[in-house]
Amino acid sequence: MSEMNRLSVVIITKNEEKNLGRCLHSVKSIADEMIVFDSNSTDDTLLVAKSFGAKVYTHPFEGYVKQKNLAIEKASYEWVLSLDADEALSPELEASIIAVKKAPVHNAYELKRLTNYCGKWIKHCGWYPDRKTRLFRKGHGAWMGDQIHEHWQLFENAGTVGELGGDLLHYSYYSFSDHIKQIEKFTEIAARAAVAKGKDCSLFKLWFGPKWRFFTDYVIRLGFLDGYSGYMVCKYSAWASFAKYSKMRQYARLKRVREKVEKNSATYNYQPYGQYR
Repeated sequence: MSEMNRLSVVIITKNEEKNLGRCLHSVKSIADEMIVFDSNSTDDTLLVAKSFGAKVYTHPFEGYVKQKNLAIEKASYEWVLSLDADEALSPELEASIIAVKKAPVHNAYELKRLTNYCGKWIKHCGWYPDRKTRLFRKGHGAWMGDQIHEHWQLFENAGTVGELGGDLLHYSYYSFSDHIKQIEKFTEIAARAAVAKGKDCSLFKLWFGPKWRFFTDYVIRLGFLDGYSGYMVCKYSAWASFAKYSKMRQYARLKRVREKVEKNSATYNYQPYGQYR
């Protein structure tokens, strides 16, 4: 096989000893190089990585977009498969990637991600197919987006995106508690980022948005077909909307108060002294 068709598998990690072994095992037969780009894990993540022969690099976490772009720079080969530690390849997807290595047609490929939620594969609720561009030629695109909604995108006139058969298996949450913790983390990041861009949230959106999210996911997107797990997915997704919107409203209000105080302070500091006598 020529070097241009060799494949670097790149994985970013942070305390992923529970997931990483499964991910590396799923790619070891197709990877010509495995890279683990770690954000100062305190568990046995690096020991797991080294046990599979992966190259290990460490770098403080600076956001998903920057972290993934930095990780790609470590890849030795032109073709890169970018994964998260809680993902693994299905046999069908593995076969599709081998076919691309032999005769690539596009410069990037979308994968369908199938999520396992507390032991149940979720095929509705708007969670499947969760299309992600993860296989691509290095130098033809980059990771873009905000802090938690990163996506890989081809540069303009850099080619086309194909689609691979098979599923990328995503082991998302092992318990409802895991989901709740993730909601707290991501809604905090999303709300603060939105307010920093000047956004706010109306009372109507705060009241109506979560209800509409549940109806859309559970009824229109057939979440009820996933049984009890589907109900919980939709319920927590609605709660995540409520949490994000309520935080946006609170932080926007605090921002306005802070700006008003700063404005008044500036006015006081720079007005002629006589006005305050």
